[in-house]
Order: sequence, then structure tokens, then C-alpha cells
Amino acid sequence: MREIVTFDAYGTLIDFQLGPTTLKVLSDRLDLDNLDVDEFLDDFRVMRFQAVLEAYRPYHEILHSSLRMAMRLHGLEYRTSDGDALVEAVPTFGPFPEVPDALRALKTKYEIAIITNSDDNLIARNVENIGVEFDHVITAQQAGAYKPDRQTFEHAFTAMGVEPSQVIHTAQGWEYDHIPTRDLGLKRRVWINRYGRPGSADYQPYDELTDLSGLPKLLGC
Repeated sequence: MREIVTFDAYGTLIDFQLGPTTLKVLSDRLDLDNLDVDEFLDDFRVMRFQAVLEAYRPYHEILHSSLRMAMRLHGLEYRTSDGDALVEAVPTFGPFPEVPDALRALKTKYEIAIITNSDDNLIARNVENIGVEFDHVITAQQAGAYKPDRQTFEHAFTAMGVEPSQVIHTAQGWEYDHIPTRDLGLKRRVWINRYGRPGSADYQPYDELTDLSGLPKLLGC
């Protein structure tokens, strides 16, 4: 039976440096003596999550609108060029160091795929940066919905031509991936706990690794 290892992209495979990039883009207007940077970036993250729960819009629009709302919340002037700079930066992000070798090892036994909250043109460059060929790259643009919406995963299963029981899903994020996949009937789930966070007994079973380097061995490669 075919088995596919699916991955979230940003934060799991790709070192998603959106926080530092945002601060760099806004550096000429950030009063670091009076701005709580961590609070600002957390608000920006919350705004992005809220946006994906709404009616589908392309991801580049979500980056613009979420940044605009976070900046207004903190009394900062938003310019369209701010959002443009963030969108242009996303395709430049590369993989975490261990990712390419781990993926190559997995490909000796499994098909590999990405299920990502991204636009087709953005993720295409990130995949090139990884340097490993994927059997499937499924985007929110193709699904017309964002994770954590089940529609995104169901579209992916259909596009890949598999049942959930043939899928091993691997991801770092909880709200986008592990919470919504608990009841989808997947063969297996793997949490890449890059940041040393506590897990949850309520969302077991899942395997836990600190990065992708141990995944081939875990999955018998």
C-alpha cells in the first residue's frame, strides 16, 4: 500500500524568519525603547491566524492585512511597501539545516508531500531552496481554504489519491496541524518540537522529535 509522509512547510521544513524580517522591514519606524517587540510580533501572529479562519483570500493578501492591523494596534504607520517587502521575502527563506538529508532518506521508502498555507508561487521558490523533489505540493490556493480547515486536508488526500490511513503527517505547529488532524484517521502523526514546548495528552497519539534528523529512523528508513 502506498504511504505518504506529508509536511507542513513553514516552521517545519522551512526556517520561517517572518519575525526578524518584519522588524527589519519596519526598522526605520520602530521605537524599540517604547515598543514591546515580542507583543507586537505575537499580535501579528494572532492576526494571521484569525485571517485564515475567514473566507479564503490569497496568502499575500493575508500578510498585508494582518501586518496593517498589527501596526495600527500599536500606533504604527502602515505602508503598502511594508507588506510588499514581507511577501517578497517569504520565497527567500531556506530549509532548516537537517531537512534536505532527512527528506532524501525518507524518499528511499515513501512518497513525500507538502501541505501548506501558502500561494503556489511563494512555496515554489521555497521548495527550490530545499533542493529535494516532492511528489506532491498542496497549497491553500489549490484547496481554496487554509489549515486548520478540514477542507485543506481533504483536498490534499483527494489530490494525492490516498486515504487518510495512508498518510503520516509531520508538523511543528499545533493550531494549524496537530489539533485539526487528531480525528482525521491518519496512519501516524509526528510533532517536530523545535522550541521545547510542552505537548498535550489530549491530542495523542503522536510521536515527538526535536527536529527532522530522527524522522527517517523513526519511520524505518
